[in-house]
Amino acid sequence: MTSILEGFYKQGQIELLQAPRGLPEGRVRIILIAEEHPQLPPCPLTFGKYRTGRMSALEDFQDAEWRGDAELDQPHG
Repeated sequence: MTSILEGFYKQGQIELLQAPRGLPEGRVRIILIAEEHPQLPPCPLTFGKYRTGRMSALEDFQDAEWRGDAELDQPHG
């Protein structure tokens, strides 16, 4: 049986995102394909997008700005 599954390799272990259907327990062969993580385009906030009765201030945008977190940017940290 041949099946293609998504997963992660980290520190000598492979973690599958889903269990293969119809595959009995036993030995398997694995082909690893390294993938680049695509950089998502920025999604800018728009002044006045949400009607809260007041206009958005510059401080609102600075509070909501994502500055990144190395631990959270890596899948399965």
